[in-house]
Amino acid sequence: MATDSPPIMSQLEILEGLQEFVRDNMLLQSIEDSWQPTDYLPDLTCPDWIEAMQRFREPAQAISDEVLVVLVADMITEEALPNYAIALNLLARDHEGCSSTPWAVWSRGWTSEENRHGDLLNAYLRLTGRVNMPAIERTIHHLISRGFEPRAHPDLYGGLVYTAFQERATKISHANLGKLVAVQGEANLARICQKIAADEARHEAFYTRVMGKIFEIDPAGALETCRVMFRRVAMPGRKMFDGKDPDLFEHFAAVAQRLGVYTILDYTAILSHLIKTWGIATLSVTGRAARDQDFICNLPAQYEKLADHAANFIEKCERVPFSWINGRLA
Repeated sequence: MATDSPPIMSQLEILEGLQEFVRDNMLLQSIEDSWQPTDYLPDLTCPDWIEAMQRFREPAQAISDEVLVVLVADMITEEALPNYAIALNLLARDHEGCSSTPWAVWSRGWTSEENRHGDLLNAYLRLTGRVNMPAIERTIHHLISRGFEPRAHPDLYGGLVYTAFQERATKISHANLGKLVAVQGEANLARICQKIAADEARHEAFYTRVMGKIFEIDPAGALETCRVMFRRVAMPGRKMFDGKDPDLFEHFAAVAQRLGVYTILDYTAILSHLIKTWGIATLSVTGRAARDQDFICNLPAQYEKLADHAANFIEKCERVPFSWINGRLA
């Protein structure tokens, strides 16, 4: 007599079943041991705060306009944290707002660590006097108001794939920006960028580990999600708007590509990294899952072919004015 096959678990059931795994991989730092934005800013309570502020502002005068544009865009993206936290609650399901489940504890801890990034970069830019803060504030206001669409819903795995990708992308972007400002003589900002990049690396490791566990439990479902998400990973700041430039994100992205802060080759490298880390090419699957597997494994080569064309196109693009730097071209 044939026995019934075990029921297929839903994504929600699988994620709920990972509570202990999440607890065991809680890559958060204690608040007591964590850095805070004031560690990298002048102490305005000191008697010599004027001299300290002058020492703080002087190196920032050497930062180029193009680097400033990328720094501002990175800060604006970090400041849109409320939208990202709302999206993450699809996984955490912290309906009360103070749940003690591992998913909820992670979500709130992740949010609290990320919150420092926007706070610090915002304060840095404000104190240096190099940028148009009202224009930047309007952009942040617009971005949060316009919402955030990672193109994952209702696929719960999609949020994990998206965040694993984006945490690595922001790590790369902040690290590369830190190298650029170090060359331009701003050592303090270089330290800030590297510190933020280190946070992003820990967060990336968490989401990558959890998604790796899902690949062990539900490889077909994980492959389907990756096929959809990897076609085009939506950038978190793509809805930014300063009230003037409807193509603001594309113009910023062109500057970032031109500087080498974040390029199509970085995008390709992230895809290759995740494919290797999750062992996608070696999964033993059949049918639709096998077709998804082939599609995913072929994506990096497809994007790599576009790299030279994209670089040439960006180089030929005219510089445009940015309200963030008082209408100067970048």
